[in-house]
Amino acid sequence: MEIYTVGGAVRDELLGCPVTDHDYVVVGATPEEMVKRGFRPVGKDFPVFLHPQTHEEYALARTERKVARGYHGFEFYTAPEVTLQQDLARRDLTINAIAKDGHGGIIDPFDGVTDLKAGVLRHVSPAFAEDPVRILRVARFAARFGFAIAPETQALMRKMVEEGEADALVAERVWQEMARGLMERKPSRMFDVLRECGALARVMPEIDALITFGGVVALHALDAAAQAQGSLEVRFAVLARALDPLAVEALAERLRAPAACRDLALLAARHANLIADAAHVDAEALLELLNVCDAWRRPERLAELIAAALADELEAGAARARLERAWRAAEAVDAGEIARAADNPAEIRSQVNAARLEAIRKALNLK
Repeated sequence: MEIYTVGGAVRDELLGCPVTDHDYVVVGATPEEMVKRGFRPVGKDFPVFLHPQTHEEYALARTERKVARGYHGFEFYTAPEVTLQQDLARRDLTINAIAKDGHGGIIDPFDGVTDLKAGVLRHVSPAFAEDPVRILRVARFAARFGFAIAPETQALMRKMVEEGEADALVAERVWQEMARGLMERKPSRMFDVLRECGALARVMPEIDALITFGGVVALHALDAAAQAQGSLEVRFAVLARALDPLAVEALAERLRAPAACRDLALLAARHANLIADAAHVDAEALLELLNVCDAWRRPERLAELIAAALADELEAGAARARLERAWRAAEAVDAGEIARAADNPAEIRSQVNAARLEAIRKALNLK
């Protein structure tokens, strides 16, 4: 029985990046032997075990065979005779098919170290084409590392899309990879890669059409949001803010996006232009924006909406400052006091709005 560290942990260590998760492959063992040693089985499709002390995952070396379309369409085979190289051969990219033994020795049968040094994403074998999720993973790794894609891998990805393999992608896996890609340091690169192979039109046609018809600005703004350490909700809203609200709803539904991402994206699609022009709009428009966003109970959502709307905007500073002055002035109005003094409960809302409007006008020196 031999244990090797594999995958992202080895790759990131060689790149000098922080290593947060370790994956291990066990060669020469049976499930019964793993249980006897105190490992707890957790794998559904193939034998994966949790270490009795560290609770890290240890998977038995395995091979896989494509039996149906989509990422679920695989049969896995595990046995003590499956070698480390056979296990590494099923992985997506050469940079992810590197292993390290217990003495620190590197096992690199597919020249992944060479590709790491050259900054190249290259598929390990033709079996790459059997799993459409790998198209999304390549795009995500391009966004993370800024690596180039090997011409033969680019051609294979394009062929997969043309043959309909990308159509088998399910919403949950698309969103999972998209969300992780949006959180990379240069998320625009992910969308460039997906457009180059034709996959973006299959999984996010609204965004593909937006970019095709001059929406490249959205990608620049997306990178600006990443540089500003924006949340996932903010980055998704930046991506979707130039879409029609109906298109945002369709996109969010297809991707099964979380409600928080969908809601902020819808607000951005409806109000981003007003926020971008906040340095010039009147007090009524600013108050309406604050009401629509429910800024009184959810000020954090207003802050995220402003961040999404003003990412990469030339007049962001002036617009943000004016919005913040309006918000602070309106928020200072004591709605409870107005409610207690009101003679007619039906008029409380209008009285609060009137007081907030007057506060905004005074704060902004408006008549």
